Amino acid sequence: MTADDSDAGTGAGRGLGSGASTPPAELRPEQARALFRRGTRMTTSGYCAGYAQANLIAVPRDLAYEVLLFTQRNAKACPVLDVTEPGDTRASIFAGDLRTDLPAYRVYANGVLVAEPDDVRDVWRRDLVSFLIGCSFTFEVPMLRAGIPLRHLETGGNVAMYRTDRRCRPAGRLRGPLVVSMRPIPADRVADAVRISSRYPAVHGAPVHVGDPAALGIADLDRPDFGEPVEVRAGEIPVFWACGVTPQAAIMASAPEFAISHAPGHMAITDARDTDYQVP
Repeated sequence: MTADDSDAGTGAGRGLGSGASTPPAELRPEQARALFRRGTRMTTSGYCAGYAQANLIAVPRDLAYEVLLFTQRNAKACPVLDVTEPGDTRASIFAGDLRTDLPAYRVYANGVLVAEPDDVRDVWRRDLVSFLIGCSFTFEVPMLRAGIPLRHLETGGNVAMYRTDRRCRPAGRLRGPLVVSMRPIPADRVADAVRISSRYPAVHGAPVHVGDPAALGIADLDRPDFGEPVEVRAGEIPVFWACGVTPQAAIMASAPEFAISHAPGHMAITDARDTDYQVP
């Protein structure tokens, strides 16, 4: 597997399992985390309605300040919800175990993806500082409630994510491109999607671009860098949000010695409510 596998991080091949009778949207965070701890490997879009989801990036302590600076300088893509002390496996908004309670992880060595396990206990280090970064899955529930269709949920797949030609502001050793997620939105609902998502700035907020993907340097919507391709139908417009996979793209571009992240689309489901991050 390489870092550029477009289907890496999808939920293909494994379902909820025989013990999961509650619909994913109705699960509580601790129930979803228990499923993931037992081996369920699924994209978390549509899970635990009303609870915020988060991207994970864990780096050695000597890189943590640069990651924090990178997130502050690129806050649209990297809105920090929580940061742990070195070695901690829980966070104030995540009562589970960061090593086991996400459905899938990525392990990077010198910027190269070397593993995509269900559990990272065997590679966890006592010097790792974990960052929980806001995820656009959080505002999908309000969009659904407003009647805005989301294709990746309709098909049971992962959201499509792309590297862009927009460069993030560097910080120390870290540099890299902005990554965006894309959702096809009916043309007459784009303004509603912008309005709803803009009320959640801590989970990326309003889109960074609406319309022509070439304006972001994206040549082919059918070839996402992360996640799965999503059909854009007649009467729909591709809408692009800043994405919390951006720090992973920076890890790939900057090649630090070691890092752990979530697999794209396989998020940390927190105990924080989505309304905690809603603004008027």
